[in-house]
This record gives sequence, structure tokens and C-alpha cells, in this order.
Amino acid sequence: MNVLVSACLMGFCCRYDGGVRRLSCLDALGERHVLIPVCPEVMGGLPTPRPPSEIRDGRVITRDGRDVTQAFLRGAQEAARLAQACGCGCALLKERSPSCGLGQVYDGTFTGTLTDGDGLCARLLVGRGLRVIGESQVEELLASREEKSI
Repeated sequence: MNVLVSACLMGFCCRYDGGVRRLSCLDALGERHVLIPVCPEVMGGLPTPRPPSEIRDGRVITRDGRDVTQAFLRGAQEAARLAQACGCGCALLKERSPSCGLGQVYDGTFTGTLTDGDGLCARLLVGRGLRVIGESQVEELLASREEKSI
């Protein structure tokens, strides 16, 4: 099965700070599935590095107050198109991100405070019926029988 994966988790330097959050356990997942890297923020036209962004009142705002919601929406649409074109049945996304976070995201105050909610891309993918999981669930998934069905 093809799995859409946040590119930063695969080792691509596309995080807002230019860094990566590579997951070594993706090697094992990649032995059984085709991993398709995606960075909705870059796909939406944002540079790397870029100012940190958080969701506030439904809008994606940079630390310096610039509204980048449209870029995040464009990137989410492109990621969803890629998932469909590649026949992805699942997405493994970076937690807490304003584009990829699922269940919790930063609250828009830039104080490290989490709030319930989803990133724009994660929300769109879930809405289109894709199973979305965060990086903290990968090791558990690999250890379970359920991994074979993702």
C-alpha cells in the first residue's frame, strides 16, 4: 500500500526551521509499503526556512502576524491530490503542526500551548476518507497486526 508521509519525518529538510524530524522506524515501514513524501507547507508555496505558524481563530498566522492561511490551504489541496493520484490508503503526519497535526495543534499564542484541533491538511485528508496517524503511533502500529492493513 502507498502511504503519504510528512517529508520532514523522512529526512527532508522542509520544516519551518529548516530542520528534520526523521523517524528511523520508517525504514521498517518502507520495507512493506511505498512511502510518498509530502510537505503541504512547501507545496503551498512557503519557503524553507519560514517563520513559525500556528492556528488562531481558524486562520494560520505567523509569529510576526502574517496570515498564511491561503498557502496552507493550497498545500493541503495539493497533498490531497497527490494522495489520490498515488492511491494512498493512509497518511503518517507530523504531530502538532498547523498543516499536519491531528488531535492537537499549537494554540496561536506561540507559547508552546497545545489545544484540541487538527492541521489544515490533516483535516482535509480525514474529510476525504484517508486514515491519518501521527508519528507517535508508528512504533505501536509496526508492532501490531494492524500495520499490515494500513
